[in-house]
Amino acid sequence: MIYLDNAATTRPEGDAVEKAMHFLQDDFFNPSALYREGFAAHKELEEARKNILAHIASAADFDLIFTASGSEADNQALFCSVSRGNIVTTEGEHAAVFNSAKELIRRGTDVRFAKLNADGSVNLENLLSLIDKNTSLVSVIHVNNETGAVNPVGEIAKQVKLKNNKNLFHSDGVQAFGKVPFKLNREMDLYSVSAHKIGGVRGAAALFFKKNLHIRPLVCGGGQEKGLRSGTENMFAIKQFEFAAEKKFSSLEEDFRKIAEINRYFRENLQPDIFTILSSPQASPYILSVSAQGLRGEVLLHMLNDEGIVVGTGSACSSKNRYSRVMLACGLSEKAADGVLRISFSAKTTMDEAVQAVEIMNRCAGQLAERMR
Repeated sequence: MIYLDNAATTRPEGDAVEKAMHFLQDDFFNPSALYREGFAAHKELEEARKNILAHIASAADFDLIFTASGSEADNQALFCSVSRGNIVTTEGEHAAVFNSAKELIRRGTDVRFAKLNADGSVNLENLLSLIDKNTSLVSVIHVNNETGAVNPVGEIAKQVKLKNNKNLFHSDGVQAFGKVPFKLNREMDLYSVSAHKIGGVRGAAALFFKKNLHIRPLVCGGGQEKGLRSGTENMFAIKQFEFAAEKKFSSLEEDFRKIAEINRYFRENLQPDIFTILSSPQASPYILSVSAQGLRGEVLLHMLNDEGIVVGTGSACSSKNRYSRVMLACGLSEKAADGVLRISFSAKTTMDEAVQAVEIMNRCAGQLAERMR
């Protein structure tokens, strides 16, 4: 099998799993317990917090809450930091932000959605025009999970704060963390990440937040995570996240260059009379969206699956919808959106796999096009 749906989830990093396994089998203790073993677990938890934080943020300015998923981190950012005025976000957000914003509308909040450029990045002029003195939160995805478009969120945050320095700025960084070189700046207030996009296991994620920021818990109970996220911490998943992140960031730039070459091979060798490249050359190399014009992307996905190639048709969180709302917001016609495939890579992807995958994609798409005539 050639797995090319890494934007949905990645294979857990084996060394990190092995290194963290004793937190599942032997050192399984509750980090909130008062006995010696519990205190040792608490120290390990704080070590993981410190090390994950250090990859993209200053400990003097930021802290983080461990959550169970990137979706939970996004939900906490939107539901637990806003108490007044309006919210501004974009039409290109992951469902965890977009549907949370829709829920806030149902609860009576004024939510404004900024338009997208053709590549899936936010139209900055439109975004800034929606912000006023009553705006309390602006949320802009860092790397679009369907097109790979990179929003320069650090610079956007600066411009947002110039427009209204009292609002908070959040970014969903799930597809950026460990893949795109980046550091949080002081204009950013909240940033969501997830372990399983970088070789971590599912069940661990984090919400970075600026120190002294007043946010409320989304999950209430025993007061874990400094009262900001109740529930006994998943020590195995958190420590495995720490170890997977350590490995990923140690080779971030090398991996970026390698994946850029693989991405370029797909761009140059997919059959141009069948496949239209949708992701811009400036997009994250880890995500490449294409449209098989006139073909059903879902049908082609299953043909490729039968040949041992695993790709997606867009966000795995929105796979039940025939047309991607993000692709339509980029200006694609329904016909073009119907043929979309999302190819996404990891550091484990090889050039040999790329060569095989491109040959099979061209062949299967050609066969399907023949049947449609």
